[in-house]
Amino acid sequence: MTDTYKPSDEPFAMDLSGQFLIAMPGQVGDVFAGAVVYVCEHNAEGALGLVINRPMDLTVGDLLKRLELDLSLEIGPVKDAPVFFGGPVQTDRGFVLHTTSKNYSSSIDLGAKQLTTSRDVLEAVSQGEGPDPLMVYLGYAGWGPDQLEEEISRNAWLHVAASDDMIFNVPVQKRYETALAQLGISPATLMGGAGHA
Repeated sequence: MTDTYKPSDEPFAMDLSGQFLIAMPGQVGDVFAGAVVYVCEHNAEGALGLVINRPMDLTVGDLLKRLELDLSLEIGPVKDAPVFFGGPVQTDRGFVLHTTSKNYSSSIDLGAKQLTTSRDVLEAVSQGEGPDPLMVYLGYAGWGPDQLEEEISRNAWLHVAASDDMIFNVPVQKRYETALAQLGISPATLMGGAGHA
C-alpha cells in the first residue's frame, strides 16, 4: 500500500471481492511480504481484506480472557487456535470470519461466509456456541478508491479465486504456495516482475 497514491478519473471496473491477493516479492512493503489476503469487499469506495497466513503469538482463548469473557468448558480446540494479523489498519479491532450460522449484531454478508465485528460473536465463542469454522483477526488490510487497482497494475499482487478450504483448512505455512499453485506458479520460480493473472 502506498501513502502517495492518487486516484484516477477512470470509473470502477474491477471487483476482486471473494478473491485472494498474493503478494509479489519485492513489490509490497514488509508488512505484506509473503502474504495471502482474502478480499472481503471491493467496490468504488475501496477494498477491505484479511491476511490469512499471519498467525500471531496470541490464541483465541487468550483474546477472550483479555476481553474478560468467561470460558466455557465446551469451547474446545478453538481456545488454542491462533489469532491472525489481519492487516495494518485498526489493529486493536477484532474481526471474525466464519461460515454463516446465525445473525450477529454487526456482520458483513459474504455469501456463504460472514465477517463479524461485534462482541456478541466472541461471547458465543466463549460459551462454546460460536460458528464453526471460524478465524479471528486483529486489524485488516484496507485500500482507498482505485488504490488496489493501481497496485495490481504495477504488479504488486497476483489474484486468484478464493476458497473456503484455503481459509479454514490448509495449513497456514502452506497457504502462500497453495495460492500460487492455483495459478500454476511455484514460489521458487516466482519473479518479482511477474504480472497479474
